[in-house]
Amino acid sequence: MRVHGMAGHLIRRLNQMSTHVFSRHMQEAGFDLTPVQFAAMDAILTHPGIDQAGVAAKIAYDRATIGGVIDRLEQKGLVVRSVCKRDRRAREVRATEAGIAAFDRILPIVAALQDDVLQGLAPAEKAAFLELAGKAVGKMPG
Repeated sequence: MRVHGMAGHLIRRLNQMSTHVFSRHMQEAGFDLTPVQFAAMDAILTHPGIDQAGVAAKIAYDRATIGGVIDRLEQKGLVVRSVCKRDRRAREVRATEAGIAAFDRILPIVAALQDDVLQGLAPAEKAAFLELAGKAVGKMPG
């Protein structure tokens, strides 16, 4: 096949592999969380009171579908939403105590699984890959 050496194909495959590794580790640890939900939790914990549009921007996710991600986090008791005091049309999102505790337990698992995602690379190659991938995505502001 001609696509196997194309960047888009390799990035798609790496995303599939990363998602699979993430899901397996979460399931083994007894958590029901997707990579997008994890990224949203990180943004919410880093920026308490952020609105849904802000979460979408921080994690480079579609504004139209971030509400569903937040809905699922809220259903799991990990976050709560409230009307924004500055803009009554916006909804602020904050982590619950259970959400903070869950994130604190999940973060080390996610940090550890990074080696599984790039298991075929030597340490220097992993560092080079991360540098180049960061450059390719423009190092999203945090």
